Amino acid sequence: MNKIILKGVKAYGYVGLLPEEKTLGQWFEVDAIIWTDFHKAELSDAIADTLDYRSCIYKIQHLIQTAKFDLIERLAGAIADSLMSDPQISKLQLTVIKYPPIPNFLGSVAVEVYRER
Repeated sequence: MNKIILKGVKAYGYVGLLPEEKTLGQWFEVDAIIWTDFHKAELSDAIADTLDYRSCIYKIQHLIQTAKFDLIERLAGAIADSLMSDPQISKLQLTVIKYPPIPNFLGSVAVEVYRER
C-alpha cells in the first residue's frame, strides 16, 4: 500500500467554543496521510489510475469553511468521514491544527484522527 501525504492544507473557518472563534474565525491547517494503491499509476502516468488528491484538498477546505461546530474534534471527525467516503482510501491519519484566540497563548492546538476500513 502506498501513501499520499498532504501537508499544510489551510482554510479559514468558524469552529470553536469561544465567541471570537464563532464570529471572527481563525485559520485551520490540516495534514493528512492517505493510504491508497497507486501502483497502476506508477506505470500508466494517468490520473484515472490514482487518487486525485485535489478532491481531498477541496473536501478539507470546504468543511473548514462551512462547518459550524464547537469542537475541533468534531471538525476532524467530519473531515475524516468525508475523505473516507472515497473507496480508493483504505486508511487515513489526519491532523487538524488551530491557533485559538486564547489570551497569552501563541501556540496551536491539534487533534489527530485515524480511520481504517
